[in-house]
Amino acid sequence: METQQIIDSRWNQCLQLIRNNVQPQAFNTWFAHISPVTFDEVERKLYMGVPTHYFREHLEAHYLDLLRRVLHRVYGSDISLFYNVHADSTNGEDMVVEGTQRSTAGDGQLPTQPGNKGPRALQQLDSQLNPNYTFDNFVEGFSNKLPRTVGVAIANNPRQVTFNPLFIYGPSGVGKTHLVNAIGNKLRELHPEKRVLYVSAHLFQVQYTDSVRQNTVNDFISFYQSIDILIIDDVQEFTTKATQQTFFHIFNHLHQNGRQLIFTSDRPPMALQGMEERLLTRFKWGLLAEIERPNVELRRDILLSKVRQNGLRISDAVVDYIANSVDCSVRDLEGVVHSLMAYSVVWNSDIDLSLAERVITHTIGASQGKRELTVEQILNQTCAYFQIDPTDVLSQSRKANVVAARQVTMYLVQKHTHLSTTKIGAAIGGRSHATVLHSCQNVEQRLDSDETFSAQINELETQLAD
Repeated sequence: METQQIIDSRWNQCLQLIRNNVQPQAFNTWFAHISPVTFDEVERKLYMGVPTHYFREHLEAHYLDLLRRVLHRVYGSDISLFYNVHADSTNGEDMVVEGTQRSTAGDGQLPTQPGNKGPRALQQLDSQLNPNYTFDNFVEGFSNKLPRTVGVAIANNPRQVTFNPLFIYGPSGVGKTHLVNAIGNKLRELHPEKRVLYVSAHLFQVQYTDSVRQNTVNDFISFYQSIDILIIDDVQEFTTKATQQTFFHIFNHLHQNGRQLIFTSDRPPMALQGMEERLLTRFKWGLLAEIERPNVELRRDILLSKVRQNGLRISDAVVDYIANSVDCSVRDLEGVVHSLMAYSVVWNSDIDLSLAERVITHTIGASQGKRELTVEQILNQTCAYFQIDPTDVLSQSRKANVVAARQVTMYLVQKHTHLSTTKIGAAIGGRSHATVLHSCQNVEQRLDSDETFSAQINELETQLAD
């Protein structure tokens, strides 16, 4: 073994060569934080200390050729590089991972050898969970039964692998955030030793951007790699490639080490535009579970639950009226209940049908009191407007005018009803969920770029409202 002085001297030669071939910011970020641990002259093995697996993966993904050239010049062409990964140590020893000698560099693990650092002390963790969101006040119904059941299973056994990751998707206001917080709160109750973290995708992205600006990316990654159950809300907001690439490595580390990942989104993975394909693939590794808008029965149950929680006295007739009138989301139902409480107190009046009608008009809008359009109504009105036979829209015809009318029908059904894309596709000629998404996206793009088409759709929607 060489003395540490000789090892450091050789590595300084390497650093000078590297400095001459990379930008200063890249050098300070990726090379100033690594250092040689030992060099075995007989075996020709250099052990290099790196902070995390992500750090090592980035070096090999972007600087492998440079490292190889520099090491060959300073140490000779028979050199083999190994990494001592400090942050992943769990028993006081660093994980040793083979480096540049293999075409799949860094994928294999060798027996651990002592490193120059012990495990980092885990910092105290604020889970960021909302304590008011629990399974006890999450009302179960047909539209959310699957994700809720799976969530309970994960809370009871966070080491299971069948539902990892759990990807919950659905429109805004249907209870996704409530459910994932309920899972996190139950996990903390049953497994207090676990590090549970809830974070929005937007906040994750802001934190990452700040870490880049402050040159603390390694600390950022190490923190997230220490989490046992990571819950990320609204992953559709991962908009930058740098954030996606960083999260990809965090995902890999957590998943490979049996940590639970839970995500929410307003759309399924296949509809997440601008997302890296390799990340989309990983989102689909576990279970995709949709939460649909609540049907009238579930809306009634939710209302009754809110009424009991707030100590209100509302007749069944008023509850039924609200459940049938407010059909957008759970969030809208909660808004109506809170408004009823306020109006009742301010006016010192009972909560009757007259008050409910007034509140719904002011808080949700007069349009919410109208009966929802049906697929048949939208189909017939659209076909009449474009002078197309409805049977052609439901057929397999690929004529341009038929396809256009079919796509507009799907778009309007998606906009003016609360049917899932799967049910919309089934109702319009047995199309797939993906076909409906594609059709709606095509119409939205045309609306942004074609003023004549936009005017036609506005006119058609006016006819539907009459």
